Amino acid sequence: MKRVSLIALLCACVCHSAQAQTLEDRARSAAAAAQAKTGSSDALQQNYVTPGMSGQPITTVDNSKSFTPTINCQKTASLLEVLIQPSSTGDIGTVRISQDTDFDGSFDKSSTLPVPVSGICANGIVSCQPGTWNQCHSFKWDVDGAKALKLTEVAMPELAGCYCVNNSCGTNLVFGNLAEVLKDLGGGMVGALTTVDPRIGVAQAQVNGPVIDYVGAQATACAADPTIGQTAYRANPAAIQGDAGSIAAGNSIFQALKGSPAGIGKAEQLRSCTIEREVTLTSATFDDIVSVSGALLGVSSCGTDCRRYRIGGTGNCSAAPPIFSARFDIHKPGRVVSARIVGMAAEDWVQGRVDGAIVGYAGKRPWLTEALPSGDCAVDGTWGNGVVIDLLDKFKAGGAVVAARVRGGKDERWGYVDVEVKVDTSCSTSERLVDLCAGYAADSACRLDDEDVDGVETFRNGVGTGLKPLPQTRLFGTDSCTVQLTRDFFKRSRSYKCVLDTGSMPEPDLSRGAYIIDHSTETLLADQMKKPDGSVTQTSSPFSLPDRGSVPACEAICKTRAPKMNTAAAPAGVVATQQNNPIGWDTFYHVCEVANVCPTGPGEEVVSACGCLDDFPEAVVMMQSVRLAGADMTCTSAVP
Repeated sequence: MKRVSLIALLCACVCHSAQAQTLEDRARSAAAAAQAKTGSSDALQQNYVTPGMSGQPITTVDNSKSFTPTINCQKTASLLEVLIQPSSTGDIGTVRISQDTDFDGSFDKSSTLPVPVSGICANGIVSCQPGTWNQCHSFKWDVDGAKALKLTEVAMPELAGCYCVNNSCGTNLVFGNLAEVLKDLGGGMVGALTTVDPRIGVAQAQVNGPVIDYVGAQATACAADPTIGQTAYRANPAAIQGDAGSIAAGNSIFQALKGSPAGIGKAEQLRSCTIEREVTLTSATFDDIVSVSGALLGVSSCGTDCRRYRIGGTGNCSAAPPIFSARFDIHKPGRVVSARIVGMAAEDWVQGRVDGAIVGYAGKRPWLTEALPSGDCAVDGTWGNGVVIDLLDKFKAGGAVVAARVRGGKDERWGYVDVEVKVDTSCSTSERLVDLCAGYAADSACRLDDEDVDGVETFRNGVGTGLKPLPQTRLFGTDSCTVQLTRDFFKRSRSYKCVLDTGSMPEPDLSRGAYIIDHSTETLLADQMKKPDGSVTQTSSPFSLPDRGSVPACEAICKTRAPKMNTAAAPAGVVATQQNNPIGWDTFYHVCEVANVCPTGPGEEVVSACGCLDDFPEAVVMMQSVRLAGADMTCTSAVP
């Protein structure tokens, strides 16, 4: 049988026998006929989608012709039937499921749920002790190997949109909301079926008392295996680009277009880049910062990250006073906190020197010259000098040589100089932004196509998504050197589309169109045409549009509300039990009837009368509240 697509249905001709009608009248009649067929989602489903998927006749827009399309491999008017029967406790005591798994038009699988239904979720049910919300178990809809629906017990967080239906949350909830209960219960079953077998399509759902029936069809390339290539892209959308490129490479028509002047005139190249925050952590030990070599009498601690070096030796009176030197090499000058001579001492005389210059002495009399000190060599007694001499500038510059020149008696008496050094061994950070996108951003031929900021998609297909990532907190380093940093972002991944001009195809001449736009008015149409000899002729002629008629400023709608007990359920229990007032409101919007009458439903009261209502600010506030509440409920290990 010849297959007919839905597009062909919408393109059917609208024929009119009244030859006297003007073109405008005929256009308005055709528009009205098309509007009647497709003016709403219900009309479109009733006139085209449902009959097209279930193999029923479809008529053209003017109802002059009808035909039965074949757009599915198999179809059935009894894909799924669900019958429910509430019990005295408010729970749904009986749920009978009938299925047509082979699409032959008759049920071949039938089952009854083994547990009562106390709550309904978008993808499962909750079963508790009848009439209560105690001893509850959560079940998710699943499908076995024979395509029969079944329940699989899961943790409640794996379910979504749960609410309570038994007497613990109110009375007569199932019968009072029978249509909604059936749709929610059946919707979870259909979701499980279509997830396992993407070929299954549902055309219509019909509620008849305690029963809901689904009309279904098997589509998608008429393949026998549910895991077909067309549905594989749902799990991996990125694969379609590579597959399309492979097919295009072997297609002669595509290659011909690619090699044509239009194909090679200009092309877009996708270029990817990143803007990344590079964080470097450094730590150092004392020996990494300072190294000392020479005449050291000893090294001792003077506190945390502080060392005291004693430089010196023994002297005599029979020869020139010896000089005992120690060289301080500074490998990380920025980490030196302080460096100073904190004292000198000798049994006779000692002279302190820094890089050969005399800076102090200890002895009975002054010794600040190269000459020998005045007086006897073997002077009885010990002399000290607590002078503090700052060496920080020299250590910051790379180091210094500190020396002790000692003159002692015949029994080789001693002398020394003490140097104290403090350093910083803490963990420090340095960071920089490595921007590899600057060149593309500055290039007028490139435009930003996609951007991902720390996992948040802020730009997609050249359009901003409106999403903005929250500041991120991350830990860097190891156990011995750990730093926590909070920044607006750490990594931006971008892709730019850049236009490449090969120059093989000239730019189109847009002068005529520009002239028409610039010189035409509401009543005058201007034109400019170029003759074969190169001359240009400019014309103008009267112009008018037919009366377009008047249309309402908007579609009149009204806003109503009806009281509704909160029956939503969560892992902590029924939400209503944790509220001061469990009664809330359901809000409805209705299209007004003739004479601006609001078609209120059972128990509804009018909030806003018929008119051009604009509740967009309220909708934005609600969406933003949900978004911020979701952000507040996100748990992280980082300290804000």
